Formats: sequence, C-alpha cells, structure tokens
Amino acid sequence: MERNNHDIIVVGAGPTGATCAKILSENGFSVLVVEKCKLPRYKSCSGMIIAKTAALVKEYFHADIPDRVKCTPYDNYGMVFVNDEGQEYKFEQRGHNVWRSDFDNFLLEMAEEKGAEVIDGVSVSSCKNLDDCVEVTFSDSSIGKKSAKYLIDCEGAIGTVKRSLLNCDKDYIITYQAFYNGKINLDPHYFYAYLQPKLSQYDAWFNVKDDMLVLGVAVEDKSKIKEYNDRFIKYMQEKHNLVIDKKVKEEKWIMPRVRPDYVIDYGIGRALFAGEVAGFLNPMGEGISCGMESGYYCARAVIENFNDSQKVLSAYKQNTTDLLAYMKRQWHLVSIMSSKFKYMEIKK
Repeated sequence: MERNNHDIIVVGAGPTGATCAKILSENGFSVLVVEKCKLPRYKSCSGMIIAKTAALVKEYFHADIPDRVKCTPYDNYGMVFVNDEGQEYKFEQRGHNVWRSDFDNFLLEMAEEKGAEVIDGVSVSSCKNLDDCVEVTFSDSSIGKKSAKYLIDCEGAIGTVKRSLLNCDKDYIITYQAFYNGKINLDPHYFYAYLQPKLSQYDAWFNVKDDMLVLGVAVEDKSKIKEYNDRFIKYMQEKHNLVIDKKVKEEKWIMPRVRPDYVIDYGIGRALFAGEVAGFLNPMGEGISCGMESGYYCARAVIENFNDSQKVLSAYKQNTTDLLAYMKRQWHLVSIMSSKFKYMEIKK
C-alpha cells in the first residue's frame, strides 16, 4: 500500500469537492481529487446559480462566473413559488443560468491550478479509519490502495464512502425532468417551483435552458413518475398555454430527503462529509451554495487543526453553525407555503 502520498483525498469533483481541493491546495496541502465520472461530468440539475453562490465563487475562487459556462437566458431573476392553492410568491434575486458540467469543470480547473491532482473515471470502493490516517480502496485495482491523513467525502446524494463507514442508508427523493422544444407563456428568466400536492409528491418545476423548456417532478415512489409528470404537463398546458413540439431528452436523479431534526453527519474519525452527503441541502434541491460553504468550512477546519482529528471535527461543526441556521430558515419558509413541507416548520 502507498502510504500518505497525499495529505487529503477528496472524493467527488462537484462544487463541494472543488472548493475543498482549491482551499486546501492553495494552503500548501497535497490533495488528490477522485471522481467516479469521466470529466467534464454531466450533472442533472436546474443549473440555477443564486446570488449567494455567485458571491461564494467570488470569495473562494476570486473569479466571476464566465459566460462560457452559461446557457440562455444568461441571467436568472429569481424564483417563483406556487403554494398549495396556486398562489404565486415571487422572490427577486439576480443569478445565473449555467450548464452544470461546464460550471463544475470551471471550479475544478481552478483547484488544479492551485496544485490539486485529479483522477476521473474511478470510484472509491471502501474507506477505513486507522489511528493516524485513512486507508482508501479504489474500483480500479491498478491504482491500488492509498492512504492520507484525511478523506473528505463530497459525493453528493449517494455516498459509497459514507456507507462503507457508517453502514447507513438515506431516504431519497427521485426526480425526473425532460427537455422540450416548444413554447409557454412564462418569463424564462425565472425558476418556477410548484408545491401543489396534486402535481408531485415533493415539488414540480419549470425553467428554460438554451431555448429548451425544462419541466420536472419529484416523487417518493418512482412508479408514480409518469402519473405526476402527465398531470403536471396538463396543468401547464391549461394554466400557461404550454405547447410541446418535441421531447429532446429526459433524465432522472436522486437527492436526499432533509428531515426536520436537521441531523448533519460531519464525519467519523479522519473521514469527513461535506455537501449533500453530510445533509446540507436547501429547499427545491439547491445544494450548490451550501455544498460550497460546507466544503470551505471543512477545509478550513483541516487547515487549522491538521494534527488533531478530533479538533478538526469539532471546528468543522462550529464553523457551519450559521450555514445550518440559514438552511433551517429556508426550509421554514417553504413549510409556510405548502402543507407537504409542514413537518419542516421551525417550532417556537
């Protein structure tokens, strides 16, 4: 086994992993980023970059989001929530509309510029905590086992590292969306979230990317996807004069269900969790901002307490106090608008 050839192994090359890798590398640590997909990886996501995320890119990466990662319409004006009764709540906030594959790669390239090494097309099979390091086994046997002082798991909803360490499973929401050529009487600069129970088991949504209409639904039971999707399409036809000329593509993915106790899994031993795999996720699946923040705070905890793994975990938890409070406020807001999310209401 190769011993400690890197200080930190980061698993996952999304915004959370890229933030971790960039901050650690520029502070003099040897970092290996392992990504199971071939890069640039495709990520099924709305691709709405809220103002907070843009500010974090500026703060952590000292860069503006370039036009080359954006899709039309470039500018996002905010979100429109539609409650149980069909009443609209418009939240104005300037942001960006991006393709996640390009955006994620943009962040990762800056981490590489700071010295992070990246291996793609390889997943982590298992991770074992030892006294002074973590031992990592990869799906590609030619890589062999590696060890590092710390591992930071940024895999997103499904964390093989976390499952190998905690033997746990999460409650997931299944999402489905399709891209269409067509037209509709809605402003393409907004992201629309429909919370009516009749349209989904979680939420339904509409946005526009490069002139394609994107409509999706989230369900608890995957056998219900077609039923709810058909119902949502009909609703949009009747309510907003949706006309579909052609389906371009469709995709499915999952996200973890956030529970009202807001339990965050910060890590165990020298293996740390950041982003969705830790439990950081804002309403309607907005995970980029909290992923980047948790990745940053995790990296700072490692930098400041590198020689004491117990202090790393304690500092990481303390660092994210405000982030967790923000996340709770966002979920509370949604709980007011929809009976489906009433269980997320903050009790006084």
